[in-house]
Formats: sequence, C-alpha cells, structure tokens
Amino acid sequence: MEDKEMQPTETIDSNNRIGTDENAAGDTLLNEPVAEENELEKLTTELKEQKDKYIRLMAEFENFRRRTSKERLELIQTAGKDVIVSLLEVLDDCDRAEKQLQSNADIEVQKEGIQLVFNKIKTTLQNKGVKAMDAVNTDFDVEKHEAITEIPAPTDALKGKVVDEVQKGYYLNDKLIRFAKVVVGK
Repeated sequence: MEDKEMQPTETIDSNNRIGTDENAAGDTLLNEPVAEENELEKLTTELKEQKDKYIRLMAEFENFRRRTSKERLELIQTAGKDVIVSLLEVLDDCDRAEKQLQSNADIEVQKEGIQLVFNKIKTTLQNKGVKAMDAVNTDFDVEKHEAITEIPAPTDALKGKVVDEVQKGYYLNDKLIRFAKVVVGK
C-alpha cells in the first residue's frame, strides 16, 4: 500500500462551520466577516447620507439668509414709498397754488388756496399715522420735549411747564418720531 499524503478536506457541519481539516475544529462562521463588512458599509452609507443632509441644510439656510437679507434691504429702500406717493398729490396742489399766486392778485383767494393745501397735507399725514404732539401748558417731560430755553414763569402754575412751543413734536402710530422743542417756565 502506498502511503497517501493526508490532504485536508473541507467539511461543513450542521452549524455552517467550515473546517480546513476534518480533524481540526472550524470555529469561524462564514457570515462573521461579511456581517462586519455589512455593518461597516451600512454605517459608512448612513454617515454619507447624514453629511449630505447637513450640507444641503446648510446650503438651504445660506440661501434663506441671503434671500431675507435682500428682501429686508428692498423693504428698507421702499419703506416710505406709500407716504411719498400720497404726498405727491399735495405737491401737485402746491404747484397749482403757486401758479394761482402768480396770476391772481386777490389775497383772500390766495389764502383760501394755501389753507386748502395745508389741510390736505395734514390730512394725508394723519391718514398715515402721523399725529402732532400737544405740548403747550403740559408738564415738561424729557422723554417728549427738548428744552430750548427757560424763562421766568408769569405765574406759579406755569413753573416746570411748557410755556411755548418752538417746533412741534410728532408721533407715528403712537411712537415718538420727533421731540418738541419748547420753552419751559422756571
């Protein structure tokens, strides 16, 4: 009999274990390395997806920021447009009044025309939320008034009160937009 060289043969047992030799125990499962590779691939894919989502979200936010900045700039540039458009009618009336002043010598008609223009501008501004401040004979308030000068009060009742108004103060929708320049009694 010839001596046969022992050749390892592969065997698969009931647990899907492969042994290189039927006499050697095969403890490694076929799926273990593949499972680790699948899990690694799964995590890598998930990481790529999350990075893609992050990059897209950042790009979307940057676009949003640019768009809102542009819209804000446009809003600031055209914020007074409706007020200006409404005042153009008053300017047209001023032009017509100027022509009448040059062609008509009747002072009463001129006064009436100028008064109509003044009333129209006051009404237009009131419709836009502008309201004049009543300052005369009120207590001096540094939050609303700017004292130009102090004069001796004619009576004790006028001490610390606004005696005269040099320049009117105004509110826009109940928010102070110009201080009243006043003379205060001391």
